Amino acid sequence: MGAIPTMREPIPEVNYEVGDLVEVLCDHDRKGVRVNGWLKGIVVQVDNKMIAVQFRTNVYLTDGWMVPDHILWYPLNSPNIRPYQKKA
Repeated sequence: MGAIPTMREPIPEVNYEVGDLVEVLCDHDRKGVRVNGWLKGIVVQVDNKMIAVQFRTNVYLTDGWMVPDHILWYPLNSPNIRPYQKKA
């Protein structure tokens, strides 16, 4: 029998680990107003394709629903997630 074709695992540009601080582009509350922008969060789970980020404020899905556990999932190679950089 021939070899079974399989997909390669994605090779992320940045290797995230649980506990890392990151910034995510998402809809969230800022001073009582819903905005779309970069928000600081903490990595709570990483697998070979996805990364879970938890926030201290309310975050929303693209269709407008608030996420009750404050956790959003992103693909590892998403342009909407980056390592956190302290503001000067």
